[in-house]
Amino acid sequence: MLTKPVLSLEDVKKIAAAAEAEALKNNWAVCIAIVDDGGHLLWLQRLDGAAPLSSHIAPAKARVSALGRRESKIYEDMINGGRHSFIGVPMVEAPLEGGVNIVVDGHTVGAVGVSGVKSNEDAQIAKAGIAALS
Repeated sequence: MLTKPVLSLEDVKKIAAAAEAEALKNNWAVCIAIVDDGGHLLWLQRLDGAAPLSSHIAPAKARVSALGRRESKIYEDMINGGRHSFIGVPMVEAPLEGGVNIVVDGHTVGAVGVSGVKSNEDAQIAKAGIAALS
């Protein structure tokens, strides 16, 4: 039987707090979503002023990243590079930058998705959250 690390509630809270701090430091109104390795929602936080649509986009970015075991930006780049058929791939609901997978001991254990500001800023917030696990 194989074993792998999994996110605990304490881990999720650390990630969420660090992501929130990064967003607030920059005065960015965003939605922060954290999922497990199967794309199941563990945390959803909509900061004051964040657009309602962000509460749908952030979990979708996180899900794409967790299930693909890579940053969601890779899918955006593939589509922008001309591989338009990738839009129809199952479970790729938000092929947009801002979903970052969480890797522990070589295993993707989940992902953080952020929506509400520029895509590279969404990714910056997600990465700040993940850095809290170190």
